Order: sequence, then structure tokens, then C-alpha cells
Amino acid sequence: MPENKENNKEQGSEAKQSQPKKETNLENLSQTHGKTEEFKPTTLDQIWGDTGTWKYNTMDESEYRGMLENMPRSDLTAHASKIGLIPIDDRNMLIGRLIAEFKKHVVAYRSPMNNTQGDKPLPKEAEKILKEGR
Repeated sequence: MPENKENNKEQGSEAKQSQPKKETNLENLSQTHGKTEEFKPTTLDQIWGDTGTWKYNTMDESEYRGMLENMPRSDLTAHASKIGLIPIDDRNMLIGRLIAEFKKHVVAYRSPMNNTQGDKPLPKEAEKILKEGR
């Protein structure tokens, strides 16, 4: 009988060792907040259906960054002039400025909806604690 226990232990440890451990890739994970992302239109063009892609051909930053990385220097300077930036010699700095302008454009088109729930009144105990600092 003792031999069977030892054989079972050896078989169990071999089975455990043969299973590879799963590695979790944290770069592919995304965090969610559980809210629906609804944006309110801020201009008449948006009310009529303008999505904001007229200026950059996309509203996705990673896609725009890929487009910029694949552009030759002459196209980058022409694109910067079209956007309204003064082209500079440093390619990385120019790309950084173009992306900053792109982010401003996206934020202008994606104004979040107002919270309609309003602020809840503070309990008396919390107001008392906050008044102590005055």
C-alpha cells in the first residue's frame, strides 16, 4: 500500500507540472466604468449628423497616429499647414503637436451629457465635519 501512495503522488505531481501556467497580458485589458457613453451635440452641424471626421478622416487616436507615422515628411508638413499649424523640422515634435490638435478636435465633438441626477444633500453629520475646518 505505501508504494501506491508514492506512485499516486508522483503521478499527481507530473500532472500538475505538465499544465502550463496562463500568463495574463495586462496591455490588452481595458477598464470600464459601467456608464453608457452618450455625447450631446454642441453645434448645429452635429445635430444634422456631422461626426467630426471631415478634418482628420477619423475620430480614433491610434488610427490617426498610425496615419501620421506612415506619412512622409513632405505630407506631414502639408497636413500640418492644412490643420493650421506651422510645420517644424523635428518630425517627432510635429507629430506630437498634430496629435494634441487632434485631441482638442475630438474633445470638442464629444461633449458628455450632463448628469441629470443632481447633487444629493449632505447628511447633517457630514456638514458638521466640513464646518470644523472654517
